[in-house]
Amino acid sequence: MSEINQNAEKTYLRHAIEIAIRLSALVALVTWCMMILKPFISVLLWGTIIAVTMHPVFERFKKRLGGRGKLAAIIITAALLATILIPCILLADSLLDGIRYFRETYQQGGHIIPPPDQRVESWPAVAKPVVDLWRLASTSTQQFVVQYREQLADGAKWFFKALAGISLGIGEFVIAIIISGVMLVYAESGGAAVERVLIRLAGDRGQSFVVLCEVTIRQVVKGILGVAFIQAALASLGFFVAGVPAAGLWAVLCLMLAIVQIGVGPVVIPLIIYMYSTTDTLTASLFMGWSIFVLVIDNVLKPILLGRGAPVPMLVIFLGAIGGFIASGFVGLFLGAVILSLTYKLAEEWLSPQGNTSEGQDQNTSAAPK
Repeated sequence: MSEINQNAEKTYLRHAIEIAIRLSALVALVTWCMMILKPFISVLLWGTIIAVTMHPVFERFKKRLGGRGKLAAIIITAALLATILIPCILLADSLLDGIRYFRETYQQGGHIIPPPDQRVESWPAVAKPVVDLWRLASTSTQQFVVQYREQLADGAKWFFKALAGISLGIGEFVIAIIISGVMLVYAESGGAAVERVLIRLAGDRGQSFVVLCEVTIRQVVKGILGVAFIQAALASLGFFVAGVPAAGLWAVLCLMLAIVQIGVGPVVIPLIIYMYSTTDTLTASLFMGWSIFVLVIDNVLKPILLGRGAPVPMLVIFLGAIGGFIASGFVGLFLGAVILSLTYKLAEEWLSPQGNTSEGQDQNTSAAPK
């Protein structure tokens, strides 16, 4: 009997060692693959996100083109590249014009910042520190720079770092769009492979998790990035129509602040004050009315675009997107929302052992618009 037990223990030990060796080899192989793909992970993630977002549009184009998926993917890829590159070229040109304007004004000894006129004298006393700071920046730019050099240096570092990040992001975005076009062509086989992987990991719930990932990514694209681009575009339209100097520079800054969820207020509010001090009352009032509309529009659009058709509460998606952005940059907007949503659904499964609530919600998830 003891000999049988010893043989069983040896067999069990041999199996345990074999499993440990296989797992170690698998971990080493996956780690090696991740090291090889590390330079391309960001672009591949962006390509996947764009492909998931544009897949419903791709399916409609493919149907109208008689099932020619490659042609539909080429059309969508070309349209996305034009949508990204044309505004970037226009904004870059306007940004350069703004920089030239400031440089030429400084070289000619003019006021880089126009001085406040007599109308500011009637402003309330609470605005006096702002007016004094404005007057100092206008009449004695060098003294202003010396006095606030630390704050200006920190602001300049942040701006140029953000500008470099956006430039790099645009370059990655262009490559990712091309990759997404290839992914759209093979969307059916790729989606089936992802579904098989999740089914092996999550069992019967794998398919519902695939749908959850797709819907969450589309909600984040529409509710956060989409609203940021809309808000920045509307703000820049107001800048150009009202004749604000260096409009392209302020438009780029508005886009940065809108994406990181600060909003366009830190740019728009000082420009409203500037317009009231340098232009006629009618122009300044129209600009203020338009700016207020731009400031509040995200409060209307975000709940609609983030919450419509979402399989999890809007707050979960929003917190995941913002937390992911803080932790991992722009890609974290999507990864954070997807991971937090999946965790929410898993917790929901664990807290509902009977599965009644989960089954009903999974049916809603599968019926959610793609």
